[in-house]
Amino acid sequence: MQARRASRELALILFSQLDNKIINYSEKEFEEIVLKSIRVLSNNSTDELKSAVTSLMDIKNKIADYEADSPSNLERPIGVENKPVPLPMTSDLEEKIDTILDIVEKTLLALEVAEIAVLDTQDDVKAYVINIAKTYKEHHKEIDDIIQKYSKGWDINRLVKMDKDILRISIAELLYIKEAPMRVVVDEALELAKKYSTDDSSAFINGILAKVVMDNGLD
Repeated sequence: MQARRASRELALILFSQLDNKIINYSEKEFEEIVLKSIRVLSNNSTDELKSAVTSLMDIKNKIADYEADSPSNLERPIGVENKPVPLPMTSDLEEKIDTILDIVEKTLLALEVAEIAVLDTQDDVKAYVINIAKTYKEHHKEIDDIIQKYSKGWDINRLVKMDKDILRISIAELLYIKEAPMRVVVDEALELAKKYSTDDSSAFINGILAKVVMDNGLD
């Protein structure tokens, strides 16, 4: 995972912890929240891994029960080890396995972000996160006005906060920081939406960013 991608994810966690008084935060306070964000990632990863382990144990117990209840094993003497039996892949098990795979994938990504943030690239990661936060602080009115303009009549205060924060980060990068390619900024905004927000968020965010790109000649 690239340092910039880690920075965007940490920036999103940082934004989620900021209230509407972002203009009152100092750079030092931003730095403290970045460190807190890394802890949040690590703690969430631990919790999700525990959840995955619980689900795996549940599946293991169900398989053991299925094996024990098989007619061929019910006929065996008590105390004799059960014989393996064919196991059909039920939709219930498939759903649980899919859930575990999703948890593991997100956890690995979160750990990767945290690892990047504390290794040799930590200064670059932290600096870019702070740059995003400071840029939004400086241009928050213009950025929120842009989101409001393209939200098709929706009151910005009623939008999903995660969606607003992803848009704030992306627009700050596209219009003011201008260090990353447009396509990278947009693609990674959509990835954040898929990972952290609702099912409809990706299309909503993509639509607004497409208008920002077009109206500002960024394509």
